[in-house]
Amino acid sequence: MDVLTPRQRSHCMSRIRGKDTKPEVVLRRALWSVGLRYRLHAKITGRPDIVFSGSRVAVFCDGCFWHGCPKHSVKPKTNRSFWLTKLAKNRARDERVVAALKAEGWTVMRFWEHEIEDDAVKVAKRVARAVKRSGGRPRAS
Repeated sequence: MDVLTPRQRSHCMSRIRGKDTKPEVVLRRALWSVGLRYRLHAKITGRPDIVFSGSRVAVFCDGCFWHGCPKHSVKPKTNRSFWLTKLAKNRARDERVVAALKAEGWTVMRFWEHEIEDDAVKVAKRVARAVKRSGGRPRAS
């Protein structure tokens, strides 16, 4: 049972940020520390969180709840029908965006928030390898 009224819950949910989230900021700092330079929220398909345009690498930082992490996702107990539909649509959109970006020649990398929180430097090094492999310079623009 939800301890908040529907109005209070709606307000809480509306305050959740879509960009500059804690995992995203942590990853950006780690990328900077390994010498990578990037663009934020570039106006390309899917609006990736971090973009290396020179090497065409797009990085998404996915929240465990919002994107249905198999390890940490929790099924909502209230308004279940709404949330299950919403989360399924989020996952379907993620798949469409990945397919579209790949068709446009992008390398797409998606990381769960728990991966970033557990070891951001390890994630940053994986991104650095992808940038290098894609023919980009370490200081991508």
